[in-house]
Amino acid sequence: MNNLFQIAPWFILIYGLVVLLGGVMGYVKAKSQVSLLAGVGSGIALIVAWFVSRQTPVVGLGLATLIAFILFVVFVIRFFRTRSFMPAGLMMVFSLAATVVFLLGLLGTGSLLA
Repeated sequence: MNNLFQIAPWFILIYGLVVLLGGVMGYVKAKSQVSLLAGVGSGIALIVAWFVSRQTPVVGLGLATLIAFILFVVFVIRFFRTRSFMPAGLMMVFSLAATVVFLLGLLGTGSLLA
């Protein structure tokens, strides 16, 4: 197992909290109920993935990878629609990084390669 396998679950927690707080900030700043629901829902799902990854790393990292990839696609669409780096571009980059870290952590479990 590699170091990324050990770091990835903690990155799930950090990413989940950022997504959750981003949804709250979207509501506070723009009164966007969609941002609130999507951010809080995705953030909670990522925190659940973090809890799962503590017991069953393959399942937790797989769930986090899926959520991060979906959020990446959503933020790519939002970025090209708004052409604004904040917040869509920043979250697009962060979601891509999260997807890569989670996927590499998942590959580090060795269970996908065997």
